[in-house]
Amino acid sequence: MGSAMKVVHVGEGDPVAVSPSPIAQTIDLLGDRLTVVILRDAFVDHVRRFSDWIERTGAPPAVLTSRLSALLDAGLMERRPRPGAYDRHDYLLTELGLATWEFLVSVWSWQREWSPEGLLQPEFVHEDCGHRGPPELACRACGRTVKARDAHLEVDPATLVLAARSRRRRSSRSTPDIGRADLQFSVVMEAIGDRWSALVTGLALSGVRRFGEFQSILKISPTTLTERLTRLTEGGVLCRADGGRDYVLTPRGRALFPIFAFQLAWTRRAHPEVPVEQLGPLLHHVECGQPLWPALRCRGCDAILERTSVVFEP
Repeated sequence: MGSAMKVVHVGEGDPVAVSPSPIAQTIDLLGDRLTVVILRDAFVDHVRRFSDWIERTGAPPAVLTSRLSALLDAGLMERRPRPGAYDRHDYLLTELGLATWEFLVSVWSWQREWSPEGLLQPEFVHEDCGHRGPPELACRACGRTVKARDAHLEVDPATLVLAARSRRRRSSRSTPDIGRADLQFSVVMEAIGDRWSALVTGLALSGVRRFGEFQSILKISPTTLTERLTRLTEGGVLCRADGGRDYVLTPRGRALFPIFAFQLAWTRRAHPEVPVEQLGPLLHHVECGQPLWPALRCRGCDAILERTSVVFEP
């Protein structure tokens, strides 16, 4: 990865100004396999009933209730009485929930190319031109294609420490196994499924390589950092270089960049009341000099994709 994407220390920050951390809330919510499955089913297949999610995922009812409650509390879903059934409700995506669609497409794209179950993924289609296949990441401000090397990351270390240490909503270990292979998301969740892994992956995308640098920025214990780096290395996201002293992203790891970019963008959308400098890491597009508002562009017709113009087909 090129040197254009780097950590910029923008100040000491105020670790008590935002609690819990906005980026931590995003990681907790969008880094949970079952939650991503719920959003995916609601967006792709218009699933809205509790019983249908039970059947599709095999999740225990109490666990599914917990995830749906978290989505309701975060404003991504709303509950509406089902017509003709006063004691039954449907779960519908709100505008904030629908705004996760680019994140979901990015997860799908990564799964399609880099996971063992990739061939089981449904087909992504741009209805306006008929193109089938993964889109590419673009800058909404200038329209240019954006790779990890084309962006730089501004980081206030205090916001990262706050993100890692603020109160967790739940343990990711309570996530049940998902029955359908095309919905497992097990590989990608190694990189984004808990706060430490997500923050280490994000810093690696920014160009951080050395153990000491990860530790210095995150204020993480050596044992915890070693465990996360080992896990990411075994998962093929990182590899050892320079005699084992550096941890370098593999092509599989660099391909996570769109997921990372849309997580950050969605965090800004979900927390409009929080000053930008307190949200967490901020991406900037080097070529146009603007904060990166990512978009998805069709590889067939070069159009910026809108939610209403795309479908998934089996």
